[in-house]
Amino acid sequence: QLQLVESGGDSVQSGGSLSLSCVVSGFTYTTYYMAWFRQAPGKEREGVGAISDDGVRTTYKDSVKGRFTISRDNANNMLFLQMNNLKPEDTGMYYCAATSSQYFRHDREMLERVRYNYWGQGTQVIVSS
Repeated sequence: QLQLVESGGDSVQSGGSLSLSCVVSGFTYTTYYMAWFRQAPGKEREGVGAISDDGVRTTYKDSVKGRFTISRDNANNMLFLQMNNLKPEDTGMYYCAATSSQYFRHDREMLERVRYNYWGQGTQVIVSS
């Protein structure tokens, strides 16, 4: 059974850091593109960072570039999101997502929600000012 389980969410002050993790099981992790999405109350779910199956190709939402880093450990079926210099607008539920699609003509397509087949339950991040 395919499973994605996130962890690492917490409450932090503005300027702080958090590291999110996602453990995956039930599928051949090394053939899937992965991404982190977030959803704030009353807002659409948005992609913040995505990574190719081999970890070579990454892309980020403009507002997190230079602050967030996505990475993966294919040997241990894990996905990570390092978040530095957090801001109140980073508050939201963060979701790990996987897609079997490997064709993305443009990097921005890697952050499109409709491209992802599988989702975790989310981990909450709260950033206070």
